[in-house]
Amino acid sequence: MSRQIVPVVLAGGRGTRLWPLSRAARPKQFLQLTGPVSLFQETLKRVSDHSLYLPALVITNHEYRFLVAEQALEIGSDLSGVLLEPMSRNTALAIASAALFAQGKYGEDVVLHVLPSDHSVVPDEGYWRSIHTALGAAQAGNLVTFGITPTAPQAAYGYIEAGEAISPEVQRVARFVEKPPLEKAEAMVTSGNFLWNAGIFMMSAADFLEDCRSYAPQTYESAQQAVSGASADLDFVRLNKDAFEAAPDISVDYAVFEKTARAAVVPVNYKWSDLGSWDAVWNASDKDEAGNVAQGSATFSNTTGSLVISEKAHIAVEGLENMAVIATEDAIFVGKLSEAQKVGAIVSQLRQQADTVHLTELHKTAYRPWGGYSSVLSGERFQVKRLFVHPGKKLSLQRHHHRSEHWIVVRGTAEVTVDDRVSVITENQSIYLPLGATHRLANPGKILLELIEVQTGSYLGEDDIIRIEDDFGRT
Repeated sequence: MSRQIVPVVLAGGRGTRLWPLSRAARPKQFLQLTGPVSLFQETLKRVSDHSLYLPALVITNHEYRFLVAEQALEIGSDLSGVLLEPMSRNTALAIASAALFAQGKYGEDVVLHVLPSDHSVVPDEGYWRSIHTALGAAQAGNLVTFGITPTAPQAAYGYIEAGEAISPEVQRVARFVEKPPLEKAEAMVTSGNFLWNAGIFMMSAADFLEDCRSYAPQTYESAQQAVSGASADLDFVRLNKDAFEAAPDISVDYAVFEKTARAAVVPVNYKWSDLGSWDAVWNASDKDEAGNVAQGSATFSNTTGSLVISEKAHIAVEGLENMAVIATEDAIFVGKLSEAQKVGAIVSQLRQQADTVHLTELHKTAYRPWGGYSSVLSGERFQVKRLFVHPGKKLSLQRHHHRSEHWIVVRGTAEVTVDDRVSVITENQSIYLPLGATHRLANPGKILLELIEVQTGSYLGEDDIIRIEDDFGRT
């Protein structure tokens, strides 16, 4: 069996427990929460040793495909492929689909390392030792999960009870325990025989698929149809939508690992967090002498044990203890770190109101395959945006029915097509796009292009775009 591993990176989650920073359009795996790169990029970096790993295989929601491609490109990470889920059907179908795709590309005996892309991990010597231990156990026919040694009772995590020893560093899984009440979690941690279930796996594709076919035949059949009926979309692979719709919505734990006799666990004690709440982000971050964590511009006064994150505004805090203050361009969350799990209830409340539902879905800054835009100012019949276009990229050739636009270049060089005329405009120059004109914006230069766009008209929604040509398959 090959000693090289295919990393399967799960990047389709839409969690909002880190609202207002994390939202449906830009979930936490694509955010910079613990360092200069996103959690997704950190995950790709951990599997970049080509002596051990083949290029990563990413499975994600189709809405995130350009975020995945852009962030992989930013850190120079080659990918085996990007599989696009037309809808979420939980981890069993995602992993089965990835296993079948990897077999088709690399052979029947390929070993998979399945990793969530939204966890914080410190890859120390113990981490790498556990990877090689798990690889050996997987090659011996086990379906291996990694169990994190608990540092404290946690009701937010699932647990694994370790059973008999298979080898000095590998044990059989006795049972899985879903997220328990705190009292039960305290008893399990005290016993010393329970580990946190991190949702990280190592196994041969052949062994996993054999058990998936036995214990979750509907999932296996749907995965086969999803992969065999997949279609190419630029550099992405769109899994078959009908097959996904027919599949059960079930986790890989329920579908396979709780039923198979091959489940094994490698206990580990490296630094790990699922960053599932703001207190987890605080725990995983470097702190000042008063136990405070700041990301962005912040000033602390008479404040201890608190977390302040700001995208733009300078935040000054006075007299706080055990608090989270999270400020984005259009929303601010303030709450106790010890009660950070309650953010989900706030998000549910926001979703129920027509005037706040957008705060759970979109950011003021939206990312596109060519760059993105930020909303600056809006009013009746006008809107102002900041556009940014990456070098060598261009927007679709398009027109609008209800608005005209005015572009002012503030940085870089813009190539602008208006009907049959192509113009090159540079800093401090502008151009007018009449209502109904066919137009296109491109960045022919080597630096980021930034513009201010002023829209005027009777309707300014993003759906007033008629695409005629597009490099990203959106026509």
